[in-house]
Amino acid sequence: MFVAVCRAGSLSAVARDMGCTQSAVSQHVKRLERETGVALLERQPRGVVPTQAGRVLEAAAAEGISGLDLAVRQLRDLVAGASGYVRVATGATTVRHFMSDAVVAFRQRHPEVNLEFRTVSSGRGSFDALADGTLDLAWITLGPPVRGIEQRPVVELPWVLAVRSDDPLAERPYADAADVRDVRLIRLPPNSASAAHLDAACAESGVRFAHDTSVADWDTALLLAELGVGRAIVPALPGLPVPGAGTLRLIPLPGLRPLPVGWAVRRWDALSPPARAFADLVVEMRRQG
Repeated sequence: MFVAVCRAGSLSAVARDMGCTQSAVSQHVKRLERETGVALLERQPRGVVPTQAGRVLEAAAAEGISGLDLAVRQLRDLVAGASGYVRVATGATTVRHFMSDAVVAFRQRHPEVNLEFRTVSSGRGSFDALADGTLDLAWITLGPPVRGIEQRPVVELPWVLAVRSDDPLAERPYADAADVRDVRLIRLPPNSASAAHLDAACAESGVRFAHDTSVADWDTALLLAELGVGRAIVPALPGLPVPGAGTLRLIPLPGLRPLPVGWAVRRWDALSPPARAFADLVVEMRRQG
């Protein structure tokens, strides 16, 4: 109101514009003068002009209002999906198999929104980054409830045994837990949620494995199996044929409990519109696929 008075040079004009009395505008200015301890307006025959102190306050207040105006415009753009950013915890394997089509579609629909993909070494690290606001979304292997984090399942992945085409198991249409008992495997990352889930699923079937080689991700396990370095049990990732063809064979293991994967966020209702749009688009593409 004070900035408006300085710009209009009239208490009565501001009162008309704001739908209040001239007395209310005058009282507002007087409260400011009491708080600052200086005269802010000089009354003249044809209105008012700011004093030197008033010009100092007007400039500071106007700058703040301009900043708020800019913020409001940016928020409107954010709601409309015309700007902003989406920060996602994931790795190259996840982007390749679960999000590639959604990334392309999102970029076409929201060209001004920045997509940031960040590698986080563990599920605990993803949860910490979500909790402190460093990340918006994390693609994870779903597990037990985590305080302050909401998990939403997207897809369940059946397990497959990956072997070379010349492996004795290669021609089987599927394998039971008993068929892979005592098989030596390429080990998934031992501290990963997917490895823990696989160990638990195997334990339910009374199966234990020995391991020759360990890897950091599923794609590397598939590559080593294709090279004949060993056998691997991995999730049936989107885009991989089951059973496999070519040099690599992928043999379904229907007896093992599937691997649930999906989104983790701090609060769904607190997601920015672009982040919600990207999360929903990934879900939509996966269900279509």
